[in-house]
Amino acid sequence: MSDYQAARLALGARLRELRADSGLSGKAFAATLGWPASKVSKIETGKQTPTPDDLRAWAEGVGTPDVVTELTSRLRTLETQYGAWRRQLAAGVRARQEAWHATETASSGVCCFETAVIPGLLQTAEYARHMFLRTTSLHRTTQDIEAGVNARMQRQQALYTPGRTFRFLLWEPALHMLVCPRDVMAGQLDRLSGIFGMSTVELGIVPLGADLSVVPTHGFWIFDEHLVMVETIGAELRLTDPAELTLYRTVWDELTQVSVTGHDAHRLIGRARAAVHKLM
Repeated sequence: MSDYQAARLALGARLRELRADSGLSGKAFAATLGWPASKVSKIETGKQTPTPDDLRAWAEGVGTPDVVTELTSRLRTLETQYGAWRRQLAAGVRARQEAWHATETASSGVCCFETAVIPGLLQTAEYARHMFLRTTSLHRTTQDIEAGVNARMQRQQALYTPGRTFRFLLWEPALHMLVCPRDVMAGQLDRLSGIFGMSTVELGIVPLGADLSVVPTHGFWIFDEHLVMVETIGAELRLTDPAELTLYRTVWDELTQVSVTGHDAHRLIGRARAAVHKLM
């Protein structure tokens, strides 16, 4: 069960509790609100997300209008934790990059682990362009690709800000995934090689064959100690629960233990670069 679904179920359970305390059956309550009985059932069982208007009507219908603030706060938390890509990209790629920039700006320390692609803050413009093309094509959203590329390049200025710390871990397959033309990938790997030596950036690679104590099923970002962001195929999750933050920090620490840095990491990048060159 996803964090989003769990939160929706919890909200539904709270609404069911309020309705039961009022002494109304689901059918009678639906009639009071002028709703189909199925709508009440779907909301209470977490199969449908209520709107703010639904929550206000619910609170008034059970005679407890004072709980509107609590209910809308629960809904806002739920929507913040889970952002479907089609909804997020509706405003365009540039808007999404600006939202990421705001999150990054509010954090002094950023940790990022990626399994299959190069992190956005380390991407070349050409690599980023192909990533955006694939994302917008998959989700059939508005394609302001060039504006998005420019915004991503502007985000990268943070890497040169004294006092900031950016730590990146890549699973070795990310160096070989051809999500762009081979010449673009070659340039991207050259860009990675140039990262070494930057005072604000640490780059490690988890090599294939490493003895893993955890299973890196997906990438994630950790912002200071207050937020974890996870990008799935369908949505972006924003996790703030302390237990979840601790879990992701543990995974990060375990992956760090088996990663290689410095010369060894540079060698893996060089090997991937040579492989791409043979295919060009």
